[in-house]
Amino acid sequence: MMQDNKNFYLAIGLSMLVLILWQIFVIGPQEEERRARLEAQQAAEQARIEAQGEAGTVSPAAPNGSGDNRAGVVPNVASDGTETARPSATVTSGDQSTTSQQANTPRAVIDTPSLRGSINLAGGRIDDLLLKNYRETIDPESPLIRLFHKVGTENAYYAETGLVAAAGGPQLPKSDTLWTVAGNDTLAIGTPLVLTWDNGAGLTFTRTYELDDDYMFTITESVENATGEAVTVFPYGFVSRRGRPSTSGIWILHEGLLGMFGEEGLTEVGYGDLEDDNTMELPKTDRGWLGITDKYWAAALIPPSDASFKGRFALNPGVQPAYQADFLSDALTVPTGGEASSITRLFAGAKQTNLIDSYEKDFQIERFDLLIDWGWFYFLTKPLFYSLDWLFKVFGNFGVAILMVTVGIKIIFFWFANKSYVSMSKMKLLQPKMKEIQERYKDDRAGQQQAMMKLYKEEKINPLAGCWPILIQIPVFFALYKVLFVTIEMRHAPFFGWVQDLAAPDPTTIFNLFGLIPISMPEWMPLIGIWPLLMGITMFLQMKLNPAPPDPTQQMIFNWMPVIFTVMLATFPAGLVIYWAWNNLLSIIQQYIIMRRQGVEIDFFGNILDTFRQEKKSKQIERTDDAE
Repeated sequence: MMQDNKNFYLAIGLSMLVLILWQIFVIGPQEEERRARLEAQQAAEQARIEAQGEAGTVSPAAPNGSGDNRAGVVPNVASDGTETARPSATVTSGDQSTTSQQANTPRAVIDTPSLRGSINLAGGRIDDLLLKNYRETIDPESPLIRLFHKVGTENAYYAETGLVAAAGGPQLPKSDTLWTVAGNDTLAIGTPLVLTWDNGAGLTFTRTYELDDDYMFTITESVENATGEAVTVFPYGFVSRRGRPSTSGIWILHEGLLGMFGEEGLTEVGYGDLEDDNTMELPKTDRGWLGITDKYWAAALIPPSDASFKGRFALNPGVQPAYQADFLSDALTVPTGGEASSITRLFAGAKQTNLIDSYEKDFQIERFDLLIDWGWFYFLTKPLFYSLDWLFKVFGNFGVAILMVTVGIKIIFFWFANKSYVSMSKMKLLQPKMKEIQERYKDDRAGQQQAMMKLYKEEKINPLAGCWPILIQIPVFFALYKVLFVTIEMRHAPFFGWVQDLAAPDPTTIFNLFGLIPISMPEWMPLIGIWPLLMGITMFLQMKLNPAPPDPTQQMIFNWMPVIFTVMLATFPAGLVIYWAWNNLLSIIQQYIIMRRQGVEIDFFGNILDTFRQEKKSKQIERTDDAE
């Protein structure tokens, strides 16, 4: 037994050492590199805005008409109308002048209360987009979040829609075709942007962009046919991204390519999943969507609802890998002397829960709510978010909403927790009998354990009842963690005092006495702030309401659990730690009242002293066993 205890202590010590070393030598350097890269991007973006003035407007310049300078690859269609093998996504030209011109072609401005940017008239792609309501940090002067980056710049990120013909078909607009603005040159709410192009052979193309108050583009491709014979075209669209972006790197969140494909359901593909096989073909379906998602932002295409489509995820590896999510719709026939059109929608913006849900309902988009990664506990995480969101509207503070939700959860589990606390109270009343058994079998460990188990059985007591109040809240804990981590509503949401972002860890740390010592700690160093310490203290006090279990191993687990949880939760979102500490406090009050009603005398101080006495006694026994 003593040797097993030694091994257990050793395992805990080694585990904590591994965690600390991992933070120092792996997480620390990665975080420093990520921070440096982010600062460089912010500085470059700020310099560009200052030098250029209003974002999204550049001096007009004629595009390079030679060659195909497309930054993304459209689907290929054979002469018989069937789709052929498509090339790998996102071809990059080696001509530096071409790259420069791609970034400086004529543009039309995008300006709404939610978005600012521009549309490249060469190809008509949306490749310049800033989110007006979101900034990089809680600093109100920090740069706006940039979703799309222009083609021809580093880390280009953009969306394109269009039409493609079968091999040998008529000339259609390409990704370097210069469109003409018809009328207003600014896309705003209630003011569409209309682009036209004539192929000189009887086909006139019109592309109309519309934008709502938030982040949904409606793109209508129209074709007028004056060729004297019917023409067949195929609508397509893609979202393309150069360079592998930094991700949260945590298993509970998907970042990368994803889509909903009818009966196939949701398909999630990480950036690394395409490294072995650069192309993933998706089954043909008549409903769904596809795109690329980040933690809080996404770009997703909703193909035409009146036709089936075939989706694909692809990677073009290289120094700057390029990722693409694209679709090809069924044939669209334009009758002679007539007109035909196709509507594709593009969501490009912040993944606001209520907004995503409204788009799903208004446009009948198949499970569009899964654009937010609610996880396997969808049935728990989403209702929990709605509860928090409703309480936020009542109290105006997400931190207060978390406190109120905790009270609600305590009410839901009230009966179960009461039963557990009654069992622990009975165990407290049996302390004299338990000590008697320990004295009677002090030289017979096996006999002592058997007698204890018999006593528990006779009195109908669960010796691990004290763990149940913690165990039953684990699913809720995980669901709240998920909500805090993935929902943009929690991003930069303040509480009170020093907690100005509930989705980030407590910024204080015990290592500089919570800011009293004027030294800053390295960003990679695990912070143990005020709220994690309060959580650990409340957990410790809750456990000290009960007498220490007689088994040394159980004693050791109970004694170390608050310490381990304090260190572990120090890096978790502050909102989650606040929830746990508040829940512990409510549990202490509830358990105290129940134990008093059961006639149990509560001795916090005595139980704490017993913890150290038993620890000392256990070490003495170990030394005696070693000597023998």
